[in-house]
Amino acid sequence: MEPMESRGRTGAWGLMLLLSALMLAGCAAPRQPAQRAPVVDRSPVPATTAATTPLPPGAENAGKPGYYTVRPGDTLIRIGLETGQNWRDIQAWNGLVNPNVIEVGQVLRVAPPEPVAVAAPAPEQGTAAQPVPMSNAQGRPLTESSTTTAAASPAPAAAPTRVPATEEIRFIWPANGPVIDAFDEARNKGVGIGGRAGDPVVAAADGRVVYAGAGLRGYGNLIILKHNNTYLTAYAHNQALLVREDQNVRQGQKIAEMGSSDTDRVKLHFEVRRQGKPVDPLNHLPRR
Repeated sequence: MEPMESRGRTGAWGLMLLLSALMLAGCAAPRQPAQRAPVVDRSPVPATTAATTPLPPGAENAGKPGYYTVRPGDTLIRIGLETGQNWRDIQAWNGLVNPNVIEVGQVLRVAPPEPVAVAAPAPEQGTAAQPVPMSNAQGRPLTESSTTTAAASPAPAAAPTRVPATEEIRFIWPANGPVIDAFDEARNKGVGIGGRAGDPVVAAADGRVVYAGAGLRGYGNLIILKHNNTYLTAYAHNQALLVREDQNVRQGQKIAEMGSSDTDRVKLHFEVRRQGKPVDPLNHLPRR
């Protein structure tokens, strides 16, 4: 039987051998790959193409002479009144199929298109070339000097603000009543003339009816007369209209009966428009 001391040594040596074997086994085991951080792509991200809102029709002409940008509440009738044109002409110049379909921001032509000059045919051999007559927007022949100027300046010039003497008109009073509303360019673009329902309303000058109806808010039953390329007159709040569109009328001709349509009392609202701009009718009517 081994002594207790000898067995204790043997046990200690065995424990040491076991620990050494475990350590060797740990050193021999393959290493696990170190865990890598996730890859982050920091290259610039291409900018996304922003959705572009299409421009309103005719936007390229905004601000040019002879063009008008549609505002909230506009109709072709109102635009015609503001620019001194027949709304049907504006419809035709812009190729509008439905005159009631226009959009805010749309740019409309409100002046007659410039006439297109047609090239003259080549002259036959031995004959002199004859000049081709040209005309301006009013249909008047251009002189040789004005033809040269027009060719040198392709861009249309702004309409002159000075009214030719031939365009000035002697107006007469459209109704016999007293003036009850004074002109105010910001709040009242004409004058109010009092009277009784059914009183005659007459044309202030010779002209052509470019509008007769109730399609312009705030005016009731309305007549608009175009007298020339400079002047329009408007007659509002009538109870009855006695003329139709495109009808020619004479100065003093009865065109309506006074009423209170779209207003709070019987009266005639009378406007004078000079190149579309409202002016004080009292400055154009004879003194009473």
